[in-house]
Amino acid sequence: MTTYPSHYINGQWVAAQSKETLPVHDSSTEEVMATVPAGTAQEAEQAVLAARAAFDAWSTLPVETRAAYLDKVAAGLKARTDEMAMAIAREVGMPLKMAKTVQVGGPIWHWGNFAKVARNFEWEKKVGNSLVVREAMGVVGCITPWNFPLSQITLKIAPALVAGCTVVLKPSEIAPVNAMILAEIIHEAGLPPGVFNLVNGMGPVVGEVLATHAEVDMVSFTGSTRAGKRVSELASQSVKRVALELGGKSASVILEDADFEAAVKGTISACMLNSGQTCSAHTRMLVPASRYDEVKALAKTAIAKFSIGPSLDETSRLGPLVSANQRERVLGFIRTGIEEGADVIAGGAEPPAITKGYFVQPTILGIKSTDTLAQEEIFGPVLVVIPYKDEEDAVAIANSTIYGLGGGVWSGSDEHAMKVARRIRTGQVDINGGPFNGNAPFGGYKQSGNGRENGVYGFEEFLEFKSLQLKPVAAA
Repeated sequence: MTTYPSHYINGQWVAAQSKETLPVHDSSTEEVMATVPAGTAQEAEQAVLAARAAFDAWSTLPVETRAAYLDKVAAGLKARTDEMAMAIAREVGMPLKMAKTVQVGGPIWHWGNFAKVARNFEWEKKVGNSLVVREAMGVVGCITPWNFPLSQITLKIAPALVAGCTVVLKPSEIAPVNAMILAEIIHEAGLPPGVFNLVNGMGPVVGEVLATHAEVDMVSFTGSTRAGKRVSELASQSVKRVALELGGKSASVILEDADFEAAVKGTISACMLNSGQTCSAHTRMLVPASRYDEVKALAKTAIAKFSIGPSLDETSRLGPLVSANQRERVLGFIRTGIEEGADVIAGGAEPPAITKGYFVQPTILGIKSTDTLAQEEIFGPVLVVIPYKDEEDAVAIANSTIYGLGGGVWSGSDEHAMKVARRIRTGQVDINGGPFNGNAPFGGYKQSGNGRENGVYGFEEFLEFKSLQLKPVAAA
């Protein structure tokens, strides 16, 4: 077991004030793999004040200087890929091989990409008699989740730092080890004191300081819609900018003219990534009612290939859920679905034949669009199949939740799929299984949040506009 006794504040490791610690569990064995300190409100404030003191000097450095620091962090991450992937596989439960490419490889790319974005960005533009300039937002409080921990940290602090902001990070208390490793890498990269700070702790303590403190200019939060509403409410009292990436209940719409075998297989893959612990997971599969039985047969065949097992086992395609609480939450939803009359196509609430770890069987349930599981975010390996009458009905069902983060449309032609996709109120739609694009904006409609991440769109979230009104040059 690894014990982390300190927070990272003002360029150094600072011993925790409180003796209280937070356990980090290996999700495959249920054993405590590490502990981190439970930060106090005073430590959070100390970090905020350090970030404020560092802001003026950092924000006025040449862009190339800040971008070069990001390149150093990317190189440091690459050098410690195996260590980082091992930590995340154990914390979160994603199988190790996938954790190395998705959970670590993606962030390495983003650190380098945000450096390129900043280097190529148009920081000033002449508009009539005005010079419109872009400037750093200020001190940013970043509150991040456990499901893709390093990715969500990266998509906040990398663009914020290269934009000229200083940062205080509160990582998830469930999966903080990766953040501690990243802090070591950032320290080794030599960023000036106070530019990056990390305080572990609970949301109601450390997170609420970041959301309320007068010296924090912006809060960027990823997590549940419930917690996001609380952050937004607190931040509104000081009129901070707030970026929220929240829940989802994304629909994969399979149209009548689609390749059903490819569509069902692709939807299941998009649902089960990270054992369904993905905010943009395609958790509702909408299918023509006349072809429901065909879809059931295809789904049973596809889901049978998702072998479950410990995250460090090379044969595992699905790992455990992140915690005992998450497992019980997901099992509760499965039971609710069955009580409401769901057709159990695969899986169920029975425990798999694994004695240790927070495992849930990959489950597929046939339900109605009005059922609980058609509306609530489950955040586990659970796909619901919902029949629709016609295309109008499919669009209506897709738009019938409070969320609007991701989704997909499958059709015999991209043109047909795109026509339907334009009617779905959601931030991203995969057309016939189109892959994720790290430069395209990622974020949601409705209660899936506001603001965008990735590429230049995520970078601009951390910038303000300023107009310098110039006196017109008199005519000769």
